[in-house]
Amino acid sequence: MGKITLKTQSKFLPVSISLIFLMAAMTNMSSLPSYAQETQDKKIYHNIAVSAISIAVTVQDKKGRYINDLTEEDFTIYENEEKKDITYFNHAFDAPLSLTILLDVSGSMALQDKLNESKEALRYLMTFLLGPDDEFSLLIFADGEVEVAVKYSKNKNDFLNILERTEAYGQTALNDAVAVSPEFANRGTKEKRALLLITDGIENDSQYSPDQAIEIARRVDVPIYTIGYKIPLSEQYLQKYKHSPGITSSGIVDSLERFSEATGGKAFFINEAEELKNALRKIKSELSHQYIIGYTSYRSPESEYRKINVVTSKKKYRVRTREGYYSGEKKDLQ
Repeated sequence: MGKITLKTQSKFLPVSISLIFLMAAMTNMSSLPSYAQETQDKKIYHNIAVSAISIAVTVQDKKGRYINDLTEEDFTIYENEEKKDITYFNHAFDAPLSLTILLDVSGSMALQDKLNESKEALRYLMTFLLGPDDEFSLLIFADGEVEVAVKYSKNKNDFLNILERTEAYGQTALNDAVAVSPEFANRGTKEKRALLLITDGIENDSQYSPDQAIEIARRVDVPIYTIGYKIPLSEQYLQKYKHSPGITSSGIVDSLERFSEATGGKAFFINEAEELKNALRKIKSELSHQYIIGYTSYRSPESEYRKINVVTSKKKYRVRTREGYYSGEKKDLQ
C-alpha cells in the first residue's frame, strides 16, 4: 500500500480552514434612495461570502455524566458575544465516526515500552471500541515528518498489520505534527470527526512553537484528544531528549492540555498500560455523546479570530466545544 509523507518542514504555509465552505451569494437588492436621479432605477449588487460553521458540543452535569436529552431549543450560540441562529442540529449516539490517530513513534517512545503499550491499546480500540461503520486513519510522526501510514478505511486488519510493523526512531517534532495533522483529519467522510494524539510529550525537533501549532490546529473543526503517556517527571531524564532548556514536565502537560482545550477535545495523562484502555473508552464514549450544531456567519475580508460560546438553558450543565475559529484570509505565522 502506498504511503504519503507530509514533511512539516515544507508545511509552513498556513493551513486552510477546511471546515468552512463558502457560498458565493449575489444579493439582488432593491433600489436604494439616491440624490442622483440617474441612479434611482439601478440595482446594487453585493458579494457576500457566508461561512457554514459546524461545532461538536459536549454537555455534562456536575458529576461528569453526559446529558443526552437536550433539544435544539436548549442551546444558544454566541460568536464574539453576538447571538447566532442555529441552522443545523444532530445528536445521534450511534452516528459513525471518522477517527485519525496521530501516534508518536520517535526514539523516546521506545523507552519504558511506551510504543508497544500504546500499540496494544490501539489494538483494543480497533477490536472492541470502534464499530463497523467507523472509519479510521493512522498518522505516525518522527524526525520532522508526519507519515500517512493508513489512509481512511474501515479495514481493521490492514490497520493492525501496519501498526504491528511500526517501530520507534529519530527525534520528536510534536508541535509540527499537531500543526499539520488536523487538516488531514478533517478529510474524514463522517459527520463526527476527531484526532487522537498519543505521545510522551518530549519535544526536540519542531520549528513551530506550541502557540503556533495551536493557532493552526484551531483553524480546523476537529477536536484533539490527547493522551500524554509516561511523561518524564525527572529533569535529569528529560534533559537527555529536550531541545530547549525551557521545556519542563509541567510545560509538556500545559502544551498538551492547550492542544485539546483550544479545539474542544480533552487531555488525559497516563502512567500505566491498563489506564490507556480506560482513557480510550472514555474518549469513544464522549464522541458518541456529542451534539453537532451548525450556524452561519458572514466571512470577514481580513483574518479575524472569532470566539465561540455555547450555553444551555440549564446553567448547571458544563458545556465544552472549540474556543473559536478564524474567518477571512489565512493568517501567516511568524
